[in-house]
This record gives sequence, structure tokens and C-alpha cells, in this order.
Amino acid sequence: MIYVALLRGINVGGKNRVEMKRLKETFERISTTDVVTYINSGNIIFKDSKRTEQQLVTALEKAIEQDFGFGVKVLVRNAKNIAAVAKALSDTWVNDGTMKCDVMFLWEKYDNADVINEFTIKPDIDDVIYVDGAVLWRVDRKNASRSGLMKIFGTDLYAHMTIRNSNTLRKLNNIMQEL
Repeated sequence: MIYVALLRGINVGGKNRVEMKRLKETFERISTTDVVTYINSGNIIFKDSKRTEQQLVTALEKAIEQDFGFGVKVLVRNAKNIAAVAKALSDTWVNDGTMKCDVMFLWEKYDNADVINEFTIKPDIDDVIYVDGAVLWRVDRKNASRSGLMKIFGTDLYAHMTIRNSNTLRKLNNIMQEL
């Protein structure tokens, strides 16, 4: 089975520094195969045919703490889930100079359609969609600072998500499909 591990909070603001080459070695050490890292923000695509997603999370979090000396929350998603999230993301929703588009991958605690009620959504500014495993968010860059979604920072919900922009999601999906 093909998976992606999404690490939360590494290489941000000089904290929790993780070198991707060493991270790849960590994954290989616990017997995952065909390991590919994508950019420096904790996106690792790999294969594993023996463990469930929860078993992988446990093994990866333990291995990362052993190899790097600090704990990192890991979210594991299979290729089918990533493809479904990518399909739900409109082709017109991009991350560029005029638009900000993020994918907020959710831990199980918040992974349900009712999670939308946890956000302050301004309909004239924010476009927000729940899809199994994630919340898709789009806003014009000129309105990003006025978005109601900025209010999630520092909340329990925010602590139970990891965010990637739409370009990263699409690239991860492409890499996974090619494997």
C-alpha cells in the first residue's frame, strides 16, 4: 500500500529541525520501502504492506523521536484518500500570488463534517469545504488577513491538524499515483 506521512510542525521558524535525508533513513530503518520526501516541511511518501495506518503512526512517531530527540505528531494517509482530497479540490483553487488555498488535514478527533462548525467562516471572503480527512480553504490573498479562518490558530482544532497548500497536495498526489 502507498502512504504519505504528514509531519506536523517541523522545520518551522527554526524549531524541530529535521533533515529530509536523515528522515528518509528513519523511514527505511523501520522497513518502509520506496521512500520519497517532498520539500522540507515533512511530506514523506512510502510503501508498507504489513502495518495498518495506526501501527505506522505509532512506529514512525517512536522512530522519529529516537532519531531526532524530540516528538513529532504524524498523520498517515493512503493514496486513495489523498486522491479523493485532490479530486475534491477545484482546479480553479490554487496557491499563487492572487489566491491562497490550503488543505487542513485532520486528526481523527475532528475528522467529520461537523468540523466546519468549529470555524468562523465569512461567506463573502472564505470558501470552505469538508472532505473526508480534510478541510479545503480558499481565499483571495488580498482578503487573507480578514478571513475568519485565522481564528483557528492556538485552538485545540489547530493542534489536531497539519496544513499543506493546494500545490503541495497536488504534487503529493502525483508522486503517489506514479509509485
